[in-house]
Amino acid sequence: MLIGTILQSKGTGVATVPPHATVSELLARLAELNIGAVVVSEDGLSIAGIVSERDVVRRLHEQGAALLAMPVSSIMTAEVRTCGPDANVDELRRTMTNHRIRHVPVVRDGRLAGIVSIGDVVKTSIQELESEKEALVGYING
Repeated sequence: MLIGTILQSKGTGVATVPPHATVSELLARLAELNIGAVVVSEDGLSIAGIVSERDVVRRLHEQGAALLAMPVSSIMTAEVRTCGPDANVDELRRTMTNHRIRHVPVVRDGRLAGIVSIGDVVKTSIQELESEKEALVGYING
């Protein structure tokens, strides 16, 4: 299965924050949308970085409450792994597992086109396994 198939069912909307937003504003956005990560983008189409709850927690431990007034750009991951809509779900699952990342922005023609989480990838893999199981049981039962 391809990543584009996941996007067809989940949608292509991507939560973003500008690099100059404060960590406090970031946390409000994460809470408002009940999500674990956002893409850092000046215009909603390009990718400057990605920032997650995990990034906030690690830096909060290091820097204390002063972190809340700092810009998101100071804690974001600037080297973002991305994929295209034609990427294979199984390959992306391996990449996410091997590199311990939970969110991967999808880029089409150099522009942000969606985002997939490890949950999306696992859900799709489970659905594929269930379909294969049903086909095998149908074949065995004749």
